[in-house]
Amino acid sequence: MLPDRSVADRAAYDAGGHGHDYRPMLSAVEPLVHGADLALCHLETVTGDGTADAVSPPQLAAGLAATGYDGCATASERALDDGAAGIRRTLDTLDRAGLRHTGTARTEAESRSVTLYRAGLARIAHLSYTYGTDGRPLPSGQPWAVNPLDADRIVSDARAARVAGADLVVVSVHWGTQWQDAPDRAQLALATALTAAETGGRRDIDLLLGTHAHVPQAYQKVNGTWVVYGLGDQIAGEMFNDRGVRDSRGNESTTARFTFAPPAVPGDRWRVTKAEFVPQMYDVDAGRVVDLNRAIAGGAELDGVRDRIRDVVLSRGAAGDGLVMAD
Repeated sequence: MLPDRSVADRAAYDAGGHGHDYRPMLSAVEPLVHGADLALCHLETVTGDGTADAVSPPQLAAGLAATGYDGCATASERALDDGAAGIRRTLDTLDRAGLRHTGTARTEAESRSVTLYRAGLARIAHLSYTYGTDGRPLPSGQPWAVNPLDADRIVSDARAARVAGADLVVVSVHWGTQWQDAPDRAQLALATALTAAETGGRRDIDLLLGTHAHVPQAYQKVNGTWVVYGLGDQIAGEMFNDRGVRDSRGNESTTARFTFAPPAVPGDRWRVTKAEFVPQMYDVDAGRVVDLNRAIAGGAELDGVRDRIRDVVLSRGAAGDGLVMAD
């Protein structure tokens, strides 16, 4: 979620002059999100009442919750756009909306806690990390405010989540090179290291979900674990690439949908029985997220966007491991 001022203006229009309403722009994906036992997002902006692009109206959290999201990763390079106050305000807002969160913290004790969900028969831990904070220093005396993208730290936290009772560990990673369809060398190396980590013969991490590139990137099974290198931006205003050129890829995304089944033997790893992706785009003119597989009379243009996303997602052989584009 990377909503800028234009997205907030659309939400204000949809609210009819009474605050901001983000539900209409997400209505096309609401059935998909609500249909999941657990639905997770990544919130890149902080919330507040300001008018800058770096601050999203607090009603965004209520819109995400109404759409069916259960929680959000919050570690990103923009987590400190408004300092420690922005983190505190954002997490307070998510709390009021009933959304869980991980990746940033208001206190040291919170930074050490494990965000656990109950989804069907599973207890799922969600962890979140970022490569940096856009050059902004961590708040004085608060080195724990934002989780750094460090392989040893991630593995240690994943193992702690297992001890806390997690059957599955899902890790959100803010990484990669912006506007690059292919994962970069650092992504590939870190994905290999994280998916190889194991304790007692069992992998420590069950799923990696990447953000930051602004464009959809490949899905790949690495060491038997699914990695989404880049989900893209489900909500974002008009986007300009690293050359300053308007780039519609910045409004393209996928929702990753993985179905897990419990192990036949207690203590073994849960199995992915179905791996799917749903191609989407944010229509900046209409202010709506479009499910490209369900768009009515989408025509050749939308079909072309859908097919481009599909080709990128499958570019590292994921189809051979069973990944399909959901109907």
